[in-house]
Amino acid sequence: MPSHEVLGEREIIEIIWKQLERTPNMPVAFGDDVSACQVDQQRLAVLKTDMLVGKTDVPPVMSLWQAARKAVVMNISDFAAKGVKPSALLVSLGLPRGLTRKDVEDIGKGLNAGAREYNTFVIGGDTGESSDLVISVSLFGLARKNALMLRSGARPGDLVAVSGSFGKTAAGLRILLHDLKARADVRGKLVESVLAPKAKLKEGLALSRTRAVTASTDSSDGLAWSLHEIARSSKVGFLIDKVPASREVIEFAKMNDLDPLELTFYGGEEYELVVTVKPKLFEKAKKAVEQVGGELLLIGRVTADEQVLLRIRGKTRVIEPRGYEHFRSDRV
Repeated sequence: MPSHEVLGEREIIEIIWKQLERTPNMPVAFGDDVSACQVDQQRLAVLKTDMLVGKTDVPPVMSLWQAARKAVVMNISDFAAKGVKPSALLVSLGLPRGLTRKDVEDIGKGLNAGAREYNTFVIGGDTGESSDLVISVSLFGLARKNALMLRSGARPGDLVAVSGSFGKTAAGLRILLHDLKARADVRGKLVESVLAPKAKLKEGLALSRTRAVTASTDSSDGLAWSLHEIARSSKVGFLIDKVPASREVIEFAKMNDLDPLELTFYGGEEYELVVTVKPKLFEKAKKAVEQVGGELLLIGRVTADEQVLLRIRGKTRVIEPRGYEHFRSDRV
C-alpha cells in the first residue's frame, strides 16, 4: 500500500505555480516577498497577501486583538523588506460560529491598530463562515521600478546585515507553550516578541533610499531560511561570523539547557530584515537606519561558493536550509 505523500507549503506553492501561465516580463520574480505589475514606464503596483490561521499562527494566550494586529504586521513586514510604503489594505475574514459582538469588535480594532501603526488604512474586504479563525490581509502600494530591494541582487563581497537580534520569538513560544523558566524581565520581553511583533517598515524605507542594498528579505520563516532564500535567488553563498542572538535569548538558553544557535537561526516570525549591502555604502546604510530609530547589525559577507556557513570560535559549520513551514512544522 503506497504511503501518504506529505507535501510542505513550499512544494505546494511550486506545484500550483507550474499549473499557471506566466505573466510576460514579470517585474518581480515569483517567490519573492511581494508581487508586482507594471503601472507605467516608471512605477509598479506592489501587491502582497498573507493569511493568519488560528490553529497554526495564534498561540493560546494571544487575544483576538493581538491576532488581528499580527495579521497586518505579517504583510507590512514584506513591504518593509522591499522598501515599499503601503497605501491600503483589504481584509478577508473567515470567522467560526460562536464569536461574540465583543470578539468581532476586538478583531476590527486590532486590524485598525495595525494599519494605523504603519500609516495606512483598511479600505474593504470580505467576511464568511469558517471552521477556524482566518484573517487574510492583502496589501497594495506603489513603487518606482528601480527602487525595489529584491532577493536576487546579492554579489560576492557584499556585506550581510540584519535589522535586529534574533531568537526572541522562538524563546517566547517555548515559554508560552511549555512554561520554561526565565527571569521576570526577560520573560516579559520574550513573550512580548510573540504577542506584539513589529515590522521594520521605517528601516526598510530608509534602506531603500540609500541605494546601498543589493538584496533583501524579511525573516518571518527564520534567519537560516531567509539567508538560503537570498542565496538561491542571487546564486551566491554566505559566511556568517557574528551571531545576532539577543542577550535575553542567550540567558534563556543557558537557564533551560537549550542551544542558543538553534533559537537564533531556526525560529521564525521575527519580522526582521535580512539584507546584503555594498561594502562602500554600509556606513551610509547603517546611519540611515539609525536616523529612523533602528539598528543595522553586520553579521557576515556574501561568498561565491553557494553555501551558507557559520564560522564561530574558529570552527565552520553549515547553516541548514530549514525554518517554519506549514504542513511540515509543528509548534515548538
